[in-house]
Amino acid sequence: MSLALSLPARAAQLSLYGLFQQQVARHPQRVALSFGDQHFSYRQLAVRVQALARQLLAMGLRRGDRIALLSENRSEYVEFELAAARLGLILACQNWRQSDEELTHCIRLVTPALLVHSGRQAAAIARLDHGVGRVLDLDAGGYEAWLAAAEARAGLDDAALDPDLDPECGLVILYTSGTTGLPKGALISQRAMLARAMVGAVDLGGQPGDAFIAWAPLFHMVSTDSVYATLVTGGHVIVMDGLDVPELVAITARTRIGHLTLMPGMVDRVIDEIERTGLTPKGARSIGCMADLVPLAQIQRVTTLYGAPFLNSFGSTETGAPPASRHTIAVGSLPERLSKQQNTYVQIKLVDEDDAEVPDGQPGEMCVRGPTLFSGYWANDAATARDFRGGWFHMGDVFVRNPDGTLDFVDRRKYLIKSGGENIYPAEIERVLMGHPQVAEAVVVRQPDPKWGEVPVAFVARLDESLTADDLKALCRGRIAGYKQPKDVIFIAFEAFPRSTTGKVKRHELELMLPKP
Repeated sequence: MSLALSLPARAAQLSLYGLFQQQVARHPQRVALSFGDQHFSYRQLAVRVQALARQLLAMGLRRGDRIALLSENRSEYVEFELAAARLGLILACQNWRQSDEELTHCIRLVTPALLVHSGRQAAAIARLDHGVGRVLDLDAGGYEAWLAAAEARAGLDDAALDPDLDPECGLVILYTSGTTGLPKGALISQRAMLARAMVGAVDLGGQPGDAFIAWAPLFHMVSTDSVYATLVTGGHVIVMDGLDVPELVAITARTRIGHLTLMPGMVDRVIDEIERTGLTPKGARSIGCMADLVPLAQIQRVTTLYGAPFLNSFGSTETGAPPASRHTIAVGSLPERLSKQQNTYVQIKLVDEDDAEVPDGQPGEMCVRGPTLFSGYWANDAATARDFRGGWFHMGDVFVRNPDGTLDFVDRRKYLIKSGGENIYPAEIERVLMGHPQVAEAVVVRQPDPKWGEVPVAFVARLDESLTADDLKALCRGRIAGYKQPKDVIFIAFEAFPRSTTGKVKRHELELMLPKP
């Protein structure tokens, strides 16, 4: 931070780690972090992070340096997240689901000063031409001794661990989906992470002391954003090594949760486990996300079991939960529409292909301004300039604003079906298909057509083999315009849908599965 800043300006800066330290002072014995049978109080966690910060300083790492971390969820991951906040380092969170080519690209992109990995990822690291000189294996037997040595070291002035950080200082790099090319690294600042925590508290009712289960990978924002938000407000982070539905249900039966992350594709498994075991959840303030991708009957059932509303969200790695994640679906409700509500502390506008604002009722690309926004794509000035043109972040997602101010998602702008001169957005058809109680997944793609140019075709995973294509075509009649009707319905298994590492269905790969003419 520049010393040219005035004293009032410096006093206005907010430190993410400073907020964590306040929780340590207020609740030193409260459990901050759990992983399996390990439980760390706020005081114990702070001591471990302090020791880690000392060792990183001793290695020569300084503000702005990157640490690449390739690991499954574990307690040490959270320690590195806090150490990065403490020192002004940037943690580049690597996706262990990626191919060697993608991982090599992601690591080399950020030129890390240190590469940290778990023992489970040692073979992958050995294969990669990552180019990093210093590598730390968390399971090689030395991590605990390494921390202990730092804790016992005398003479280090702890004031050196308290830099006067500018909130614009980078905190984490999270990688965006690679469906259209190699992943991009989104740089998220301390300012953005704090703003995301604040918006969550205002719009989702999060309260100090809430518990959060980090089962989703920490290389995604859905877990990392919530871990920081939980620890700066005195809550309890429960880390899980991936999705284990029986364990997840068991935890929620003994612990009340703030927001419970439930992803599309797993909600039915959670319902089945609760009904199989007879366990009664302690409840939550809210559950779920991306309601558009979850069968409505499942939303109705799971909200009843948890006694909590379902989050009808729309956000991204680059924006956090905003711009449109304020609406929740009431307990036991079977909604007729899934319109979004704009978040607090965010500005939005919808624009056409010339970036001119469109009127209500017309589809336009969502553009966003607000403090939760990321700071650009790492080492990709062209993509940053393109997506931030005009001083707004262009999400690439098309919405329609309704007369009541709510927002209806239409589709990604880059995937459009042009049929007989008409534009068709797949999500318009998918929402209707997903409303059928026997549909587990529905994705619409374009198929070349000699008469119309392109026509929509639906790939569907069904829960009941008696469901037919004619049943679904009849469902669409009267619900959407005739030219939007799916010209064919192809049934495949839920597991057969090709997905990216973030869980998004790859439409272009589905196109390759279309019958040959």
